Amino acid sequence: MSYSPQVETFRKLHESGCFVMPNPWDLGSARWLRGQGFKALASTSAGFAFTQARADQDVPRDMMLGHLAELVKAVPDLPVNADFENGYADTPDGVGANVKLCVATGVAGLSIEDATGREADPLYPFELAVARVKAARKAIDETGSGVLLTARAECFLTGHPEALKESVRRIEAYAAAGADVLYAPGPKTADDIRTIVTAAGGKPVNALVYGDFGLSVADIAAAGARRISIGGALARAAWAAFIEATRLIAEEGSFKGFANNGPSAPLNPFFRGDLEARS
Repeated sequence: MSYSPQVETFRKLHESGCFVMPNPWDLGSARWLRGQGFKALASTSAGFAFTQARADQDVPRDMMLGHLAELVKAVPDLPVNADFENGYADTPDGVGANVKLCVATGVAGLSIEDATGREADPLYPFELAVARVKAARKAIDETGSGVLLTARAECFLTGHPEALKESVRRIEAYAAAGADVLYAPGPKTADDIRTIVTAAGGKPVNALVYGDFGLSVADIAAAGARRISIGGALARAAWAAFIEATRLIAEEGSFKGFANNGPSAPLNPFFRGDLEARS
C-alpha cells in the first residue's frame, strides 16, 4: 500500500537506528527545528497549552486539532507526530472517532496515552486501556493512511507505586493490541529504558528526555530506543528564562536576566531566508 511521503518517511525512520524528534510549540519553533536538520517533529501538548494561556491537558480537542493542522502545514516536507493526549475521550469508541479526526490533520503519527487526567484515578484500568489502543488501531486502519500509532504507558508520570513493573505489563499488552511504537515516559536510566525495549518485543520504543539525566543520544540508542522525544522541555526552557528575567525586574528592579541574551541574529536572517524559500 502506498502512503503519503511524510508517512513513508516516518515509517522508514523507525526501521533502524535512533533519531531525535524534538517538540516545537508554535510555527516559528517548528521552522527553526526544521532548519537545524531534524528529520521529524512532534507536537507538545504542554508547550502549546502555555501559548494559549492554558495549563497542560486543558486544551480542547478542536483547538488541538487546529494546532496540529498548522504544524503540518508549517513543515510540509517533514513527518509530524501528534501528542494527542488521551484521545480526548474515555471510551474506546470515542477514542476511535477522535483518532480519525487527528489523522485528517495530516499527521504522520499520533500517540494515545492511558492517563485519565483525573487525580483520583490517574490511569485507565488495564482492560479499558488495552481496548482504547485497539480502538485507535482500528480507526487508523480504517483511514488507510498508514499513520503510526504510539501507545503510551503513563505509569511513571502518574506516580504509580510500581511504575516500571506496571509499564512493562501495559507495554506488552499495547504491543499485542497493535501499537506501532511503544512509549513509557519517565525512566531516567539506561537500564529502565532497556527493560521497556524488551517489553515492546521488537517494536520501536520512544524514550522521553525532559531533563538532564546524564544520558546522551548515544546512550539511549545503545539501550535500544529507536526514537527520542523531549516533550515540553524546549518550551519550558524558554519559559524558565522568561520567568527569571521578569522576576528580577519585578522584585529587584534588575535587568540581569538579559545578561545571556544573544542578539536577534540569527533569528532575523533565518526567518527572512526561510520565508523567502517557502515563498
